[in-house]
Amino acid sequence: MNILLIGSGGREHALAWKIAQSPLLKRLVIAPGNPGMAGLGELRDVKATDVAGLAALAKEISADLVVVGPESALAEGIGDAMQALNIPCFGPLKAAAQLESSKAFTKDFCKRHNIPTAQSETFDNVAEARDFLKTYDPPYVIKADGLAAGKGVAISPDYQDAVAEIEAMLGGRYGPASSQIVIEEFMTGEEASVFALCDGETSILFGWAQDHKRAFDGDTGPNTGGMGTYSPAPVVTDAVLKRTQDEILTPTMTGMKAEGHPYKGVLYAGLMIEDEAPRLVEYNARFGDPECQVLMLRLKSDLVPYLLAAATGRLRDLPPPQWHDMAAVCVVFAAKGYPDSPLSGSVIRGAESDFGPDVIVFHAGTSRSADGTLRAAGGRVLNICARGADIRQARDRAYEAIAKIDWPGGFYRTDIAHRAL
Repeated sequence: MNILLIGSGGREHALAWKIAQSPLLKRLVIAPGNPGMAGLGELRDVKATDVAGLAALAKEISADLVVVGPESALAEGIGDAMQALNIPCFGPLKAAAQLESSKAFTKDFCKRHNIPTAQSETFDNVAEARDFLKTYDPPYVIKADGLAAGKGVAISPDYQDAVAEIEAMLGGRYGPASSQIVIEEFMTGEEASVFALCDGETSILFGWAQDHKRAFDGDTGPNTGGMGTYSPAPVVTDAVLKRTQDEILTPTMTGMKAEGHPYKGVLYAGLMIEDEAPRLVEYNARFGDPECQVLMLRLKSDLVPYLLAAATGRLRDLPPPQWHDMAAVCVVFAAKGYPDSPLSGSVIRGAESDFGPDVIVFHAGTSRSADGTLRAAGGRVLNICARGADIRQARDRAYEAIAKIDWPGGFYRTDIAHRAL
């Protein structure tokens, strides 16, 4: 098969790493990719949001399957463009991708289909939003409606802070993404992520993980796109999985089809779990980042048949995926200043060493100078991932590897997986 993989981050590096192992693969083209993916496929300098350019590239290589990594491409309608070319695409159409691209859409959808989630209201007016705050007790959860690279969520401890966040968001902090905001009740419990592959009719569970959103140790500091993750997550019990399938995933699949937007691709349910009762925090219309990295390390089955079956409506023909009986941990090595103003261009040494068979470093935001020097070129720059017999061993291996990387311009959390341990 000729496969076009869209994206340039750690999630896409992990997908490329796994796709490259498939005996079904004939040619892998990655657009735009990153330096870490250069040995896995052909890199093409086409941006993930350049729908016309990607469509032309898919035609040029006679793609048998297009795999979409980032949410930005989905929101721009890459799935629609591939459908018009009759090229199977792993990723939802633009209308279905609203489950991620609009939090207001998802909240209204949950109300229509009785999907358990936090109570909320949507606003585009500061005065109305400020008045609504008075009906809730702190802390307050305030979210930009649209895509904000994982950073459009604020948890305010008091009324004054919440008002400042509302004014900043509606004042343009995240551009068009925060022209509307969602204010919702604060949910208590433990967060986790559950993934399902979907083909418009059928959905199958495809792993679960737990991540760390705050920038610093002890779950302190600003929200980020994710500073690390581990799988499996002990909080996701068999009972939680069953309730997630019955109360959240199945009603979503049924509801989207009934509303004329059958969902294909991967559906990522961010959950808040308390007393084994899951409630939906948010949906993502793609694999999580860095959750995808640990899932790919644990996945024993060939990934490609599942991607193709989801894209072509044939998941019912496949057996459940098989997983290695191992745990996996991912530690994000981020540029100093992330998430607000990450420093770019600093030199990274040692990241491409051989750390052994159970450790792999996925590139998330790197570039390479003309002389071959690896440099930071983003916020989350490297993903140091490891497998082990259990979470403790996997975590120890990841931290042993990260200690050997010489990058003074970076920082990382030292307590990834602390909840599980």
